[in-house]
Amino acid sequence: MKPSPPYVPTLPLDPDKILERFVRYASIGTPSDRHRAATQTPSTESQWKLIRLLEQELIDMGVPVVEVTEHGFLIARFPPNSGSPATRKDSMVPLKQEQKDLAMPVVAFIAHVDTASDVPGDPVRPLIHRNYDGGRIVLPSGIELDPANQERLPHYTGDTIITSDGTTLLGADDKAGVAALVTALEYLIQHPEVKHGGLEFIFTPDEETGKGMERFPLDRVRATVAYTLDGDGEGTVEYECFNAYRVMVNCKGVGAHLGYARGKLVNAVSMAASFVSFLPRSESPEATDGRFGYYCPLEIEGNVSEAKVEIFLRDYEMEEINRRLQTLESVARAVEGIFPGGKVTLTSEKQYLNMRDAFTQDPRIVQYLDEAIRATGIEPVHTSIRGGTDGARLTELGIPTPNVFAGGSNFHSLTEWVPLSAMVRATEVVINLIQLWARG
Repeated sequence: MKPSPPYVPTLPLDPDKILERFVRYASIGTPSDRHRAATQTPSTESQWKLIRLLEQELIDMGVPVVEVTEHGFLIARFPPNSGSPATRKDSMVPLKQEQKDLAMPVVAFIAHVDTASDVPGDPVRPLIHRNYDGGRIVLPSGIELDPANQERLPHYTGDTIITSDGTTLLGADDKAGVAALVTALEYLIQHPEVKHGGLEFIFTPDEETGKGMERFPLDRVRATVAYTLDGDGEGTVEYECFNAYRVMVNCKGVGAHLGYARGKLVNAVSMAASFVSFLPRSESPEATDGRFGYYCPLEIEGNVSEAKVEIFLRDYEMEEINRRLQTLESVARAVEGIFPGGKVTLTSEKQYLNMRDAFTQDPRIVQYLDEAIRATGIEPVHTSIRGGTDGARLTELGIPTPNVFAGGSNFHSLTEWVPLSAMVRATEVVINLIQLWARG
């Protein structure tokens, strides 16, 4: 890939300020806990630390309305303005008029404060590699980022690259998005002449657990359109995601003294292991890409009397999800046949659904996003998420929410990295979108 000069925004944005902001946020390790997320949001106290820091930062910045819900959702709200150079207070349009103005809907921008628990996420020590020379980046842990196998890395020769020290993830997923949104908020405060409709900037907890949106304060949100800044490479926009189901497999065995177990013991641990062994290896996360879905046994626990397996099912098409659910039922019956006296029961739950069909409701959702990206000098790249975002759940709740790039690479890994220029461009895309929706 031919390197290009670091992106220079057309708006008066300060890259060093975005860099400082991102490093400050990333230094606060905020891994979520999927085991606690079912009963507690945020699932970790470290998320509260960042939420409270952001709350105070936005208040000090002069954001008109800042509120934090009991479950850690931070909402910064701007009523629409006239776009005049008058003081922001004098240029506000009354909220009742805002709600009636269908041509200028309230638009929300969303980023999540938690990081994944797949690899260590605390303490994070961000490293700044200025004027990247195009070669290998060797982290203090000994881990390397080699441009030979990092497709995007050579493109950022001469740029500023941020990594962790290689002992934890970096947290660009999604603190790059958080930094971009806070910078866009600051820009609006400093430039009251920018005309905009009603705006909501929402910072969410527990996105990585898939449970955070269960406590989303829908009754406090006025937006009818939203965008998540939770994507990776520059220019990427995602209007489609997996359908996601979670299946709990409960294996009931029959206990017996191990010394006298012949003909009596039905080992639930062996039943669970057998169940997992029947899952098609060709339909696993490590064996699929593109539009192929998968089964993923995520966790197994138990003893000889009872064992449980947690399995994720993912696919873009519901008929494929249904096929996999039927396959799991067949596997359950097969395991019962192998282990007479044992019992296997399945409990499935929907986590989120493919959001692609929602964007036909208002073509401006896609049109304005593409236009906002083109205004920064690159073409949008439409892709499908091999996963989900808060936007998938929000789309189900009636607020169409595509996903926009924030610039990072290698999410959920020790080699995660983000170029500064990508965060700058993401910030400008947000400001462009705000103005496009105000134009109508």
